Amino acid sequence: QVQLVESGGGLVQAGGSLRLSCAASGRPFSSIVKAWFRQAPGKERQFVARITGSGPATYYADSVKGRFTISGDNDKNTVYLQMNSLRPEDTAVYYCAAGTVVSDQLKYFSSWGQGTQVTVSS
Repeated sequence: QVQLVESGGGLVQAGGSLRLSCAASGRPFSSIVKAWFRQAPGKERQFVARITGSGPATYYADSVKGRFTISGDNDKNTVYLQMNSLRPEDTAVYYCAAGTVVSDQLKYFSSWGQGTQVTVSS
């Protein structure tokens, strides 16, 4: 099991930027799949981005491609989500997740952080 703690959320105007961090412990960081999901009020939790093992390989949801960047620091056991050109529709609770299967589906991620709120004002 991996323990995850997110930070970095907040309130930002449309067009602004935020960087989320997720500190991991409990398992070798480089061997796991790390991902970000988000959940807006009244909506299902949705995939945002993932990063896998050595390489690293990244993959993004179409809605954030070109605006968000996921990265990892194996020495710090931390994964980041740099969010640029934020839009009001990006408003959600953002969750860090970890698993062992390369996927964008929630069911393959067994470890979750507590979530951090991102609010984008228009």
